[in-house]
Amino acid sequence: MFGAHLSIAGGLVNALHEAKRLKMDCVQIFTRNQRQWMPKDLEQAEIDEWLAVLTKMRWNGSGSDVDTPARVVSHNSYLINLASPDPDLWKRSVEAQRREIERCEALQIPYCVAHPGAHLTGSRPVGSPNDLEREPSRDELAGLKRIAKAIDRIHADLPGYRTVTCLETTVGSGTNLGYAFHHLALIRSLVKQPERVAYCFDTCHVTAAGYDMTTPRKAEAVLEQWDAVCGLQHIAVVHVNDSSGKVGSRRDRHAHIGQGCCGTSCFKAIVNRPELQFVPKILETPKGQNDKGVDWDTVNLKRLRAMARRPTMSR
Repeated sequence: MFGAHLSIAGGLVNALHEAKRLKMDCVQIFTRNQRQWMPKDLEQAEIDEWLAVLTKMRWNGSGSDVDTPARVVSHNSYLINLASPDPDLWKRSVEAQRREIERCEALQIPYCVAHPGAHLTGSRPVGSPNDLEREPSRDELAGLKRIAKAIDRIHADLPGYRTVTCLETTVGSGTNLGYAFHHLALIRSLVKQPERVAYCFDTCHVTAAGYDMTTPRKAEAVLEQWDAVCGLQHIAVVHVNDSSGKVGSRRDRHAHIGQGCCGTSCFKAIVNRPELQFVPKILETPKGQNDKGVDWDTVNLKRLRAMARRPTMSR
């Protein structure tokens, strides 16, 4: 289950066509301009065209079992901050995230990846490492509770919706929450309908946050730690990105597979973990072509597929 984040320029459906051209198994998109608070509503013709192509490609799985794997993922707007202490910005973020879930539901997109948010109170010394074992500070705990409250508000507004919110791991830059595994576990434990919340495991973010996966033993240890804290069964999406920043750098800079600091062992552990076999693994690496004129997405997907000890699922 390998794919990439693709552009929706010229129409949502173009991302599906491009994914097919590049022989991907899955795809991630923005359902709208992620730099706008109030994008235009989806037109019914646009929805119909999307659903028709989705059905023709047989990519309309819900992810509920191995026979119907989820192949399409959405990523919410970077403007949204569900941890904000500012009441107006918090309400604006909740409204924007609710609209995002509504768009996903209309397009039959089962997973919506969301950055947890930043608490925006206090500060940390520049260059200070994340303390991955420390309990959340007072400011962090308040932010984590605001995220859970926001998710509960959205769930109450949208009863019966099937789209699952996938909280993404972060590098912990600034006051961003979600750099420690237990941050994400706490949010899910506070939500009244936890079955509507899952996780997105980003290899770059995890590495830059301070989790070392640079050897096979260390990589397996990190996945076991995740399993103990959050549960591997709750990973709905994986972002397979190498990291330009070193382990613990807190730098969110993606690199091509094998050209960063994650270590090959990181990706081998991910692609060969049985629990993650049917989980969409999405590239968010730089676009363009290499010096041979080959799309970088194709190059990176080939590198990932070569690491799998078992055959990857067919399209």
